[in-house]
This record gives sequence, structure tokens and C-alpha cells, in this order.
Amino acid sequence: MADSAKLSLSLFDYHLPEALIAQHPAPERVGSRLLVLEKNGHYYDSQFSALPQLLRAGDLLVFNNTQVIKARLQGQKHTGGRVEVLIERVLDEYHAIAHIRASKAPKPGTDLLFAEGALILTVTGRDDALFHVRFNQPALAALEQYGALPLPPYISHTADAEDEQRYQTVYASEPGAVAAPTAGLHFDENMLALLQKQGIQTAFVTLHVGAGTFQPVRVEHIEDHQMHAERYVVPAETLALIEQTRAAGNRVIAVGTTSVRALESAAQPELTQGLTLSNGDQCGDTRIFITPGYTFHYVDALITNFHLPQSTLLMLVSALAGIEPIRAAYQHAVEQQYRFFSYGDAMFIEKNS
Repeated sequence: MADSAKLSLSLFDYHLPEALIAQHPAPERVGSRLLVLEKNGHYYDSQFSALPQLLRAGDLLVFNNTQVIKARLQGQKHTGGRVEVLIERVLDEYHAIAHIRASKAPKPGTDLLFAEGALILTVTGRDDALFHVRFNQPALAALEQYGALPLPPYISHTADAEDEQRYQTVYASEPGAVAAPTAGLHFDENMLALLQKQGIQTAFVTLHVGAGTFQPVRVEHIEDHQMHAERYVVPAETLALIEQTRAAGNRVIAVGTTSVRALESAAQPELTQGLTLSNGDQCGDTRIFITPGYTFHYVDALITNFHLPQSTLLMLVSALAGIEPIRAAYQHAVEQQYRFFSYGDAMFIEKNS
């Protein structure tokens, strides 16, 4: 793990005009621009449709197959007061932890009513900012029926039919995220088929993205920042493909920072409360904090979107490419009016060697 004691928050700040925050996806998934940042710090403009030209036969793309759930609920207390619930994580069939916004924080035993009482969440406890709740029916099915898609806070419109399709990867299969692994939003079925024909290998991890991914770092010395926990699974099959790829001298390319977090957590489970299951899968709750100076174990390159100023994800990409190369590339992206954040354009970043 990097010694982040000498790193201040100001190193990871930049000015972003609000007009560059993408409010809607590109007309086509592969229609975004792509800023390529090479290992020597050189960068150039491209298109996401040109991604196959950056890859070589034998390279391994690792995708996060988490599925965004309809985690936002609008309802009321028995007293009639309005309440908004954002599920952070579904724990089992009937239990979850959640953010609750109300005029007064509900106490344990409080019932929260949704869909005119068809859905009831009972508050059972609290850990700091998060509440433990119990559903009166299976949680995932209830959220699908009564919930709304939780768009990021910087997207100003209410989720609509377009968002329900486009704020989800085409390969999403494991429900549990409250935010999309946005680098994967650029891939469509045709692109995946083309990469397969080109001899590019693919593998999957699961990391259920939490709402904490949008939280800025609020301490000047970043070693004082407390990371939020996220659940991950790296299948044994993926671990085997990584070893085969590296043994053959080929690259492991993470699709999204969430894939990086899952892979690097599996590489050092002693730091992430990781477990090895009987089938060889690695899983756990990770609070891994990747900052400049970090030594990557599995990841050679990254496909990612542009990240918020002063965010842990901006620190992660700075660890991969270097602080100054990222600062220069982001300044270029602003000047060239790239589209930023979840629905924005993408980067291809090689590990700084």
C-alpha cells in the first residue's frame, strides 16, 4: 500500500465547467470519445469505437458484471412525514443497510411505508450514517417493483426509460449495485463480439458499487480518509485467466475502477477481509484505498471514465498513470470539451512504467 502521508488533497483538484458534466448518454454506447494516455505520459484523442486497435490478441479484459438495482424509495412514516430511502447494500433476502433522509432520523422499531403501505421497511438499528432495515417482502423483488433507479447526484433529471436501459451494462447479471460501473456502459454486443473475434479474452468480477463512490474526500491529508466498504467476488476462473495472461506476457486490462478495486483486493486478501471459498473464488468486503505510490499486482491498463475532482477514483487513476500525466490529460480533456462523469467520455490508461 502506498505511503499517502505526503499527499495533499489539492493535488487531485481541477476546475470542471458544469456544462461538461454529461446529463445523458451518447446516442450509441460506442459513440463516445476516448482519450488515450500512454505509459510515457503522451496522450492523444481517439474514439471509443477505435478501442480494438489499442488491444492485442491475448489481452484480457476484466469486466464488473454487477447490476444496478432500483435502490431509491419515496414514502412516509406512520406520522405522515416524508422519507426517502437509498439502499446501500442488500444483506440477505429481507435485510439491507440504507441511507435515510427524513425531517428526523427514525429510531429502531420505526416502520417506513411505501407504495401506500404495500411495502414496509422496519428500522432495526443504525451504524453511523447507515440504517439497518428489514423488508416485509423479498428485498430485491420489492425494489424492482417499487423502487427507482438511483442516478448520480450530478445528473439533474429524474430517471426515465432511457436511463433504465443505458445506466446498465449490457452484461450486467448480478443485482446489487446502487451505481453503475460506468466504463462498461460504452460496450455494446457488437463491440464485445468484435473483440472476441480479435482474440481478446474476457473475464468477470463482481463488485457492488455503493453510494460512497460519489463522496468527495473531505480531509486535506488523504491518509486520514476512511474508505467505504464494497462487496466483491473474483471467480477462480478469472484468477486463472489472469495468471495465464501474465505468464504469456500479455496484458490484464480492467474495465472500470471497480474492476481494479476487485482485482487488487483479491491479490492481497489479507488487507481486505478476503476469503477463499471452496470453489476457489475470492470474496470479501474491501476498503482498499489506491493512491499514488501503490504497486499494482494484477492490472496493466485501465478503461475508465473521467472522475470527480478530489475523489478517491481520481487518486486511483493517478496511482496508475502518475499524478502529473493525469493532471495534464484532464486539463486537455477540459480544453477539448470532453464529456465528464457517468454518462461521459472514456479514457484508456496504460500503467506508468
